Amino acid sequence: MKSNVFLLILVFYSLASAQVPGCTDPVSSSYNPLATVNNGSCVYPSASISPVSSIELPVAVKETSGLVKWNGKLYTHNDGADTKLYVLDSISGAVVQSVTIPGVVNKDWEELAQDNSHLYIGDFGNNGNGNRNNLKIIKINKESVLAGAATSETINFTYDNQTNFTATGGNNTNFDCEAMIVSADSIYLFTKQWVSKKTSVYALPKTAGTHVAQLKETYNVGGLITGTAYVEDKRVVVLTGYSNLLQPFLYLLYDFQGHTFFSGNKRKIG
Repeated sequence: MKSNVFLLILVFYSLASAQVPGCTDPVSSSYNPLATVNNGSCVYPSASISPVSSIELPVAVKETSGLVKWNGKLYTHNDGADTKLYVLDSISGAVVQSVTIPGVVNKDWEELAQDNSHLYIGDFGNNGNGNRNNLKIIKINKESVLAGAATSETINFTYDNQTNFTATGGNNTNFDCEAMIVSADSIYLFTKQWVSKKTSVYALPKTAGTHVAQLKETYNVGGLITGTAYVEDKRVVVLTGYSNLLQPFLYLLYDFQGHTFFSGNKRKIG
């Protein structure tokens, strides 16, 4: 009899401490207050936002294609032949400095990201024919930028699942990219998939050399991803993009597991 009672107590405590998968985000319409583990199932009502303010950028950065805030200033670059970094006043948007990066070529610069010590420019625009074999990321030492003489090294890469390099024609590939974030030890790319309207996440080391970007996950965003930002200490990723009807949107990704960014909450705005 005593053994049966003990068994019942053990079962009770096991059930009480069991993890309950479900939606753990209180702002979700599918929030489950009993859930203890976020399984990525949260659903959100439609939402939209409007900019609080905007400024007109100078002609010098009319083709701006990447942006970060660092050292109290905004840093950007152009999409095209220009190989300068531009430093902007964070209030007025005026260009306060331009920094040349010696020894680099701007084939199709599409994104700018950063970590504590470096800036990273993504030369991986690939919408022309989808068959570039010279995709790269330019890694720039921040201290050298402050000194006004930028020094850089190159991270070359290919996608692990791109085996066909036949020209696709313009805007007809799933191997275009305009979005990148940098973590403590890796670079993550979010592709701009013209055909599927999804995005795939690829990971590669952030060390100079030649690497193969490994496919990690794919998610149907219903549009084209054109940029991203990462607040690493809060573990939030923000994607920006637009739909077939050119309607802009954001995706807020948070409460994800490790660096599996689409495993948690995926809240679409717009």
